[in-house]
Amino acid sequence: MTEELIGLIPAAGKGLRLRLPYPKELYPIIRDNRYKPVSQFVVENLIASGVNHIVFVINETKHQLIGFFGDGHRFGCNFSYVVQENREDESQSTSPGLGHALNSAYHLIKGKTVCFGMADTLMVPGDVFRQVLIQSKMDDEVILAVFTSDHPEKGAKVCMEKDGRVTKIVDKPKEIDHRHTWGCIIWRPAFTEFLNEQISSGVSDFADVMNHAIQKGMRFRGVYLSEGIYSDLGTYEEIVELEKKHGSLRQL
Repeated sequence: MTEELIGLIPAAGKGLRLRLPYPKELYPIIRDNRYKPVSQFVVENLIASGVNHIVFVINETKHQLIGFFGDGHRFGCNFSYVVQENREDESQSTSPGLGHALNSAYHLIKGKTVCFGMADTLMVPGDVFRQVLIQSKMDDEVILAVFTSDHPEKGAKVCMEKDGRVTKIVDKPKEIDHRHTWGCIIWRPAFTEFLNEQISSGVSDFADVMNHAIQKGMRFRGVYLSEGIYSDLGTYEEIVELEKKHGSLRQL
């Protein structure tokens, strides 16, 4: 049976670290004298992997993001937008969190296989979601694309067995004993329902949601991309470092 894929890109953060006068998802990456916003890279990752519907989760200020991407016809894809609203118990200074953002799209993603990527990351190979999916098994409920990270302390450590089974996710680990971090995630409908239940019950941290799912016996698999490249461009320092150290942008 063919799976129905849907892309999911959370873009509801306020970008306080970069302090830009426009959404950080539109930060310019210039190649061959052409402008490409950083978020277009994950969009192209998804489309190259066979995704024909992508949902952006945004906040109420992201008009410029909608203005750039539109309905998706320029990219040969359908784009939808969901607004993540602040909850009454949340400070106005930040968004309610990643888990809440992902669950904001519940009404569009339920019953489908979700391909989730962050809007400020660059990943190689270009069809990373396809490559991960074909290395998974049909009974895997959550599949993580695992990369070697230059800054594992900023990401989420993926603890894996030799057969690829994931046993734990450690968000922003204080002790760095290896450099494996997830760059994007694919999950099937069972995890969408579990995520919705967890967020509805008050669990807000996405790593906690995943660890609870693992503890409940949900099947998590890590697919290690030994030749893959993953860069998080959440700060100016990371953007400068990418330009200095990697030619990875030329592959995108």
